[in-house]
Amino acid sequence: MTVGPPPHPLNEETMKTVRIYNEGMAICRECNDEVAKLVTVKVAGKARKVCADCADRLREEGEIAEASEGVIQGMMGYKGRR
Repeated sequence: MTVGPPPHPLNEETMKTVRIYNEGMAICRECNDEVAKLVTVKVAGKARKVCADCADRLREEGEIAEASEGVIQGMMGYKGRR
């Protein structure tokens, strides 16, 4: 039996993933801090796993963006699709 290369090469990116899953603490994808639990938040239609602090900040930013978009559409007289 010959031993060949592993099916997936262990490059730097793969090693980061391996480290994330091998460690006991989860790592926030936004601030890179170690946290006990990650929260899933939808941002611009995509789900992101972040810590609770980043989740609150992202929710606030989303609410502000949504409100400002509504104001701009009101000023322009946007009525929606016809």
